Amino acid sequence: MKILMLTPYLPYPLLSGGQIRTYNLLKKMADKHEITLFALIKNEQEKQYIKELEQYCHKVRVFKRSSKPFTLRNILRTAISSYPFLVIRNHVSSVISAVRQELESENYDLIHAETFYMMPHLPATKIPVMLVEQTIEYLGYESFAQTTRWQFLRPLLKIDINKIKYWEKYYWQHCDQLVTMSEDDKTFIASEIGETTPIDVVANGVDTAWFSEQKFAKRKVPTLLSVGTFKWLPNVEAVRFLIQKVWPLIKRQRQDIKLWVVGNAPTDEILRFAARDPQIEVSGRIADIREAFGGAHILLAPVFSGKGTRYKILEAMASGTPIIATSTAVEGLGVVNREEVIIADTAEAMAREALALLADDQLQARLSHGGRQFVREHYDWELIAKRLDDIYQRVGKKDNARKN
Repeated sequence: MKILMLTPYLPYPLLSGGQIRTYNLLKKMADKHEITLFALIKNEQEKQYIKELEQYCHKVRVFKRSSKPFTLRNILRTAISSYPFLVIRNHVSSVISAVRQELESENYDLIHAETFYMMPHLPATKIPVMLVEQTIEYLGYESFAQTTRWQFLRPLLKIDINKIKYWEKYYWQHCDQLVTMSEDDKTFIASEIGETTPIDVVANGVDTAWFSEQKFAKRKVPTLLSVGTFKWLPNVEAVRFLIQKVWPLIKRQRQDIKLWVVGNAPTDEILRFAARDPQIEVSGRIADIREAFGGAHILLAPVFSGKGTRYKILEAMASGTPIIATSTAVEGLGVVNREEVIIADTAEAMAREALALLADDQLQARLSHGGRQFVREHYDWELIAKRLDDIYQRVGKKDNARKN
């Protein structure tokens, strides 16, 4: 089957959840389908990674968007446009003509768009369009607007969030197939749009073999871990909550302990936390994420907003790292409290559970074993790719039936 895929990022290197997801699915689908990838890049240096993706794609084309989001041009365009800032900063007008030309020159069976804000790049077409929503964007921005310390921004944010909500729902209703990351996301979207669009779940996955093939020694000092790219607002909120609310409660009881914060593009605020507290270590991006999961004793994931990717949870389980997380952090995964993870929804509960778990080797071993077994049975990339392939076959066959 011939598929045209559009992504707002180049799916390599693996710096974000979206890149991890797309890269692994491309690898698994390469032998089954002929996929042409159109991706946005921020700078010319990213072109060095095209070769890696050409192993799995029939063709790869990249299109440069603004390297920095908050340019005067993007702000002014947003002010006069019905589109939100999220669409404007990811919009490249040349993509529309390139897609149109591609569709005219090749006989495609399906268009696969990652994120709703790639949809404005599509010209009118009879080829079925599958939209994959890695998260529900407007919910994440609503949470940020409610908690931001910059009160003067809230009216402007409200206007932009209303735009996001309008266009996100619009494209949910105007694609041929919608894909979400979890049953919870599916249920939420269905409640918003009714039965206008078929919705299926293709969850995120993990390469269980890769995470288990190499063992890393745990640090001698008891280490609590936080993982997540800081270009995603819920991760910034989570670390802020962890350091300001949870960490002081833990330190009151134990001094022989470290907090290790790992993630691409740490903010200045997070770096300042580490500068003020020698027991906090911020590593930013590390070359092999298995080093973080293997070296830490517990992953703490106090996520309170955002939907979609749950890579830190899946990767920690695949690594055998015990997890203490909020209900939101594990929402939709189907985990059982105290079997695969420990759920704690307040700072007091998370601190209490972390201290108890550090002192309980037997519970650590049970969570480690339960997590590994759970991801092997439910979230290995082989299983996830099979679900995506089933949707490709079903939606693509509908198009072939119409053609015949």
